[in-house]
Amino acid sequence: MNFSKRIYDKELLDRDDIPISDILQNMRELDTINHLLGGHTITLRGLKKILSLARGAATELHIVEIGSGGGDNLRVIQSYCKKHSIPARFTGIDINSNCIASAKNKDQQSIIDYIHSDYKDVVFEEKPDIIFSSLFCHHFNESSLVPMFQWMYNNSKLGFFINDLQRHPIAYYAISILTKLFSKSYLVKNDAPLSVRRAFSKQELEALSELAGIPNHDISWQWAFRYLLVATHRSKSN
Repeated sequence: MNFSKRIYDKELLDRDDIPISDILQNMRELDTINHLLGGHTITLRGLKKILSLARGAATELHIVEIGSGGGDNLRVIQSYCKKHSIPARFTGIDINSNCIASAKNKDQQSIIDYIHSDYKDVVFEEKPDIIFSSLFCHHFNESSLVPMFQWMYNNSKLGFFINDLQRHPIAYYAISILTKLFSKSYLVKNDAPLSVRRAFSKQELEALSELAGIPNHDISWQWAFRYLLVATHRSKSN
C-alpha cells in the first residue's frame, strides 16, 4: 500500500444518509479514541501554546471550533479553562445537523453555543480569540484547505491551531486492527483507517501554510501519529 500520497476516497461519515443512531455511536467511539490515544491532550497543547500569547489580551476569551461534531473537544477545553480559572466562552460550528443536535443534548448543563452552518458562512460580530479544528482537515482536498487556513487566520485575534492525523503505515495498520477488534461502529471501522490514508505529511502541511500565506506558524509531530499546527498573530511584545 502506497503512503507517499494522500487518497481522496470519501468517508462514510461524509454522506448525508447515515442514520443518527450510527452517527452517535461513531462519535462516542471517537471520543474514547481521543482520550486513549492522546487526541484531547494534543488539543489542549495547541490551546496552551496560543494562550501563552494571551496574557492581558482579553477579559474573556472566545474559543471557536469548526467541525465541532459532538462537542467533545470543546467540553475538554471548557473543563481545562474552569480548572485554571480562565474566563472563556465557547462556540462550535458544524454543517451536520445531527452532530449539532447531539452536542446540544450533551451540553444542557454547560454554556456552549452551537451553530449549524458551513464554517465559511459564519460571520462574527467580533472576531473570536482562538479558532481550532481537530480531525477535520483530512476530510478536505488541498483546494479547500488553503482558504480554510486563511479563514481561520483572518477570523481569529490570537491565532488558530489544527490537530490532525499523520499519514503513516504504522498508524494505518494499528488503527485497522484496534477498530476491528474493539469497535462496534461500522463507521469507525471503515473511516478510521481511511482517515489515516487521507491524512498529511509535515511537508504537505507546511506547503499548505505557505500557500495560504500564514506567516507565523509551527508544525510539530505528536503521539500518536498526529501533527499539531499552531499559527499565531504576533503579540505586541514581538
